[in-house]
Amino acid sequence: MAFKTVEIGPNVFWVGIEDWNRRVFDAFIPLPYGTSYNSYLVVGKRKTALIDTVNPGFKQALLKKIKQISLPEKIDYVIMNHAEPDHAGNISSVTEVAENAKVVATKLGSDMAGVFFDVPPERRVAVREGDTLDLGDKTLKFIEAPWLHWPETMFTFDVEDKILFSCDFFGAHLTSDKLYADEVGALLPPEAKRYYAEIMMPFAASAQEALKKVKSLNPKVIAPSHGPVYRKPQPIIEAYEKWIHGPLEKKVVVVYVSMWGSTQALERIITETIATEGVEAVPYDLTVADISHVLRDLVDASAVIIGTPTLLGGAHPLAAYAVELIGSFGVRGKVAAVFGSFGWGGGAGRRIKTRLEKSGFEIVDTLQIRGPPKPEDVEKAVALGKAVAKRVREMSSL
Repeated sequence: MAFKTVEIGPNVFWVGIEDWNRRVFDAFIPLPYGTSYNSYLVVGKRKTALIDTVNPGFKQALLKKIKQISLPEKIDYVIMNHAEPDHAGNISSVTEVAENAKVVATKLGSDMAGVFFDVPPERRVAVREGDTLDLGDKTLKFIEAPWLHWPETMFTFDVEDKILFSCDFFGAHLTSDKLYADEVGALLPPEAKRYYAEIMMPFAASAQEALKKVKSLNPKVIAPSHGPVYRKPQPIIEAYEKWIHGPLEKKVVVVYVSMWGSTQALERIITETIATEGVEAVPYDLTVADISHVLRDLVDASAVIIGTPTLLGGAHPLAAYAVELIGSFGVRGKVAAVFGSFGWGGGAGRRIKTRLEKSGFEIVDTLQIRGPPKPEDVEKAVALGKAVAKRVREMSSL
């Protein structure tokens, strides 16, 4: 039986795994299209290197793919760009077969290889920014990329072929029988943006520094650890530039939960008001929404509005969870408002407002009503929507 491998450059082979059935990552990230664990075999005239060793559970498939190109026993280096198990989960399996192979990582990564995968010190090589490995006719250069998204992360650059093995940077949780991004089609851009929101957005400052390094390398091919390979890198580089520090859209994300319809009634008034003010409004009902889609829209939104009823003196748990994520994930649009309803005692709005302010949000307005909205409450909801839309337009004119 032949296993799929793809030559992405001269003697540079994709030997990764397509996991069509995985549906959640990190017990948090939905995977509607599965994911891939990309591994790359770089065969030089004198030495051979394997970059990443895929997720646990795929040992045999990985070794069989490698064997179609070169004997696994002949691997000289296992490059560990990142210590997370979906990248490094078969390091022990590979080094057991390739008895003379050394594991190459940053200093912190080398320590993690010992802790997580029991790689002994004599089989570990720690590298720094700019260090190289000579494979004969190929040179691998190492670029430190801390906090993308763990502290030990690095990139590997094939100098002669100008292929950047970018680890999680530029990745996507997307399985396809087509390896190259330009073949995947319209599904990729929103999934790449969702991946950025979930994995990279909390580390935007580190991402900005890494992007400078990437542009200085001017790669011809970008080969991430998840998702398609970019043989035309410019579109994804430009997308990352926009997501990291580009102008925000005239867009408001309205995130809400409603128990008996009162908070939802306010949401509809607020959403419609914002739209009539010439600002895009994107509502998400948290009882049915995919939270990763919320985060994706927040990558370039100017504002977020939270709606929740009061439950047991605080916010509804779905709203509290969403606010905690929004506060923790490095959302750039720091304008917010809060609304909701209560039956006999409030408190949700105050708690949400406090949490958002703690994360640096500017609170434009708050609205808490008792019971279903009355005519005077409708007027207040309209005023809240107009106030947020006005603030967004002011931001877009700067």
